[in-house]
This record gives sequence, C-alpha cells and structure tokens, in this order.
Amino acid sequence: MTDKSINECLSVLRMRCKDLGIVLTEEQIRQFEIYYNHMIEKNKVMNLTTITQPMEVVEKHYLDSLLVVRHVDLSREISILDMGTGAGFPGIPLKIVFPYLRVTLADSLNKRILFLDEVIDACGLTGIDTVHGRAEDLGRNKNDREQYDLVVSRAVANLSTLSEYCLPLVREGGLFISYKSAEIEEELRTAQKAIRLLGGTKSRVEKDTIPGTALERSFVIIQKSQKTPAKFPRKAGMPGKEPII
Repeated sequence: MTDKSINECLSVLRMRCKDLGIVLTEEQIRQFEIYYNHMIEKNKVMNLTTITQPMEVVEKHYLDSLLVVRHVDLSREISILDMGTGAGFPGIPLKIVFPYLRVTLADSLNKRILFLDEVIDACGLTGIDTVHGRAEDLGRNKNDREQYDLVVSRAVANLSTLSEYCLPLVREGGLFISYKSAEIEEELRTAQKAIRLLGGTKSRVEKDTIPGTALERSFVIIQKSQKTPAKFPRKAGMPGKEPII
C-alpha cells in the first residue's frame, strides 16, 4: 500500500464528508491516517476486520460510522457508548470528527481493547475511554447502567438481543441507535416486545446511503423513556440464546 493511495482515499473522505455537513481539518485527516495504518498493521496478527483496502475502509468504516450525523444531533457534548465496538467503529470516527463528545468503547475481547488504547494514544485523543466486558455485565454495573445519553452499535445480532444489550445502558430520555442493513422492518416489528420491556418507547427507522456510493444503511433509533427493570439484562449468554420475542 503506497502513501499516495492512502492520501488519495483520505482526499475522497474529506470531499464526501462535506455531503454530511462535516469539514475535516488537517489534524483530523492525520488522525484518520494514523488509525488506518494502525488497523492494517494490527490486522496482520489478529482479526480486526476483513475490510482492508483504503477506499473500502473510507466508505464502509469511516463514512458508514459518520452517516448517523444526519439522524441525531451531535452538535453538543453528550456521552456515547459504542457497544461491541470491535476495531473501533463507529466510536473512533465519531470522536475524531466531534472531539467534544465523551466516548466509551466497549468490547468483550481484551485484545481489541488493547489495540483501541494504542490507537487512542497514537491519535492523541482525549475524553475517550475503553471498557473490557460483556454487555450483560456492563448493564448491571452501576458505573455504566443508565449512564449514557446515546448508545450506538454496529454489532451483528438481532435487534431484540441488541436491545437487551444496549437499552439498560441508556439513561432515561436517551437514545439507542443500531446500525442495520437496508431491510429491517420485520426485525423491528419482532423486537417491539423487548424494546417495550426494556424501557424503550418510540422507535423509528431512518434509511440512508453512504455519500458517493450505492451502499445502503438503516438506522433503528429507539428512545428510552422509562428505567430498565432490574432483571434485565439477563445473565451472560441468555439475550443471544433466548431473545425476548
């Protein structure tokens, strides 16, 4: 991979971010480049992502992570938890672009957390933390339970399971946003019972396309208006094995 190809793709990122109302600074471009280089290097020794070509990373990781800005107000300081963050998406791109956000990256695999700590340090990011743990355990930890204005997740799981992972972490009045594939209506319908039991009320789907591509994304946006009952989340493994339906 040549520096030129990376730089070309970062120029595309800068251009397409303008379609999202985002004007990237030179420092932010530098941070995205550092992030890319660290991810590709670490991917040689551990499975972070199957998406490694620079343009694919720009489109399917960076721009996809940032697309949510069209559907939620990120113009002020709020606390965000990225559940099941993996290689840091969407949390790190959101932090780079909106440095005033207070971001927590959560993942159950400690090797990923160590990688994310390296990226945070290399990029010089502040006001961003990492947490090693399962969602079911974090949801019962008083330091995390109902502490976040916004919980986001690109994790691959059905919406009922994701709601049990994430809604217990959202404060009353906050939002849970699940990044989903284009067709989500039936999954959302099936998850309504879980959403209601967990304290969620209004839910809607916002469909969008990544700027400059034909790649589609659906955002399931769930508002939380009541506390999550103490019995949720259930013990580790249960939300995935026996989703609330």
